[in-house]
Amino acid sequence: MSQTGPFIRVTTVSAPLKGSFPLDHEGTCKLEMLNYMVCLHEKKQQNSECRHVAKDYFECRMNHGLMDKEEWHKLGYGESKQISQ
Repeated sequence: MSQTGPFIRVTTVSAPLKGSFPLDHEGTCKLEMLNYMVCLHEKKQQNSECRHVAKDYFECRMNHGLMDKEEWHKLGYGESKQISQ
């Protein structure tokens, strides 16, 4: 029996696309995230001024398995060290 309409249940789940990542439900990188938000507030939402703090956040997420480990140049930090896979 096939269902139609807005209440169709999804029976298969596929892996997320590049750029999608799991939420930090445990708050593992909450301090880094808050530091980034404070930096954005202090710098009037100019994210280029907070790149060093964003890098700390990415590094925390990679170290705790909340995102795939990537080379820094792929994340826009070409001048920085690389995280090995």
